[in-house]
Amino acid sequence: MERRTFLRAAAIGGSSAVLGGTLWRGAAYAAPAQPGTGPYGALGAADANGIRLPTGFTSRILARSGQTLSGTSYTWHNAPDGGACYADGTGWIYVSNSEINPSGGASAVKFSATGAITGAYRILSSTRQNCAGGKTPWNTWLSCEEVDRGYVYETDPWGTQSAIRRDAMGRFKHEAAAADPVRQVIYLTEDETNGCFYRFRPTTWGDLSAGTLEVLVAGTATSGPVTWSRVPDPTGASATRNQVSGAKHFNGGEGCYYANDTCWFTTKGDNRVWQYNASAQTIELAYDDSLVTSGTAPLTGVDNVTGSSSGDLFVAEDGGSMEICLITPDDIVTPFLRIDGQSASEITGPAFSPDGTRLYFSSQRGTSGSSSGGITYEVRGPFRS
Repeated sequence: MERRTFLRAAAIGGSSAVLGGTLWRGAAYAAPAQPGTGPYGALGAADANGIRLPTGFTSRILARSGQTLSGTSYTWHNAPDGGACYADGTGWIYVSNSEINPSGGASAVKFSATGAITGAYRILSSTRQNCAGGKTPWNTWLSCEEVDRGYVYETDPWGTQSAIRRDAMGRFKHEAAAADPVRQVIYLTEDETNGCFYRFRPTTWGDLSAGTLEVLVAGTATSGPVTWSRVPDPTGASATRNQVSGAKHFNGGEGCYYANDTCWFTTKGDNRVWQYNASAQTIELAYDDSLVTSGTAPLTGVDNVTGSSSGDLFVAEDGGSMEICLITPDDIVTPFLRIDGQSASEITGPAFSPDGTRLYFSSQRGTSGSSSGGITYEVRGPFRS
């Protein structure tokens, strides 16, 4: 991101802390994003699907939990959660987790070049509470179990290869994953009130069967340099988050997204978006609702996150105002869309089609407030590139 310069310590009232003998100096870090006018303008009235969008954007409902997808014989899963898109010839595929326990798993929907649904099918079954996950550079989907000592499963979006449990990636309350092809690691979040931020180093890039699980080590400050330390026992017989002295704890790790030497990840317990600068090995806050300096914070219930080719982050809310908010490269945070009449739900699985013209996401519990009431949507419009 093109970040404004600011002395972070002054913004958060923090003081320098010691990290393994390294001083967390009051170096220049960017100020967290503040409310402002976004690139798409104000939200309009709710459309027929109950979604408020900027001018020029439209929505459609793709699927409802427990109902057959149009043009297929496939019944959509309950509690749709994390998702991603994959190019498929002239069309594409959207995959979606099912956050129920037991039976979780994940499904996929195939689209033609025109966006018509051409098929739907299971890609993972008989797992537990599959929450978020992440796309790999070799076009697999990492589906993460959000349960104590949960696993990561590597799945095939095309449904032709069997899913594989990736034990080496650790057993903990997994949330999301993001691949960094430059450093050849996978970043992982942990949905615990004192969870950690991890990275997995495969022995061979592209093969997740073996490797080293590491945890981020830092002081208590919200910005500064960090290091990584190996987790001695990834099997989680002893909680992975407690195995390394000095591991930094985060309040409810959620979404995770990588681009351009940066991994953004969110923490729902304190409504923060964190920014790990991989080349410099530092962290800072990209957004914190308690640091909004004027007006009401537009983004609360911080949860899933994705990004567009323009450098905009799209952050989904669990509760809040049931919005997907934008954080722009010039540090403006603003609502992009809002779902009306679904306050007992959360927005999950935001992901862009390969050409960047369609945004997919779900309302996990829809209008019913139940996992059986999930609704999956598509929004089309003039997304900037």
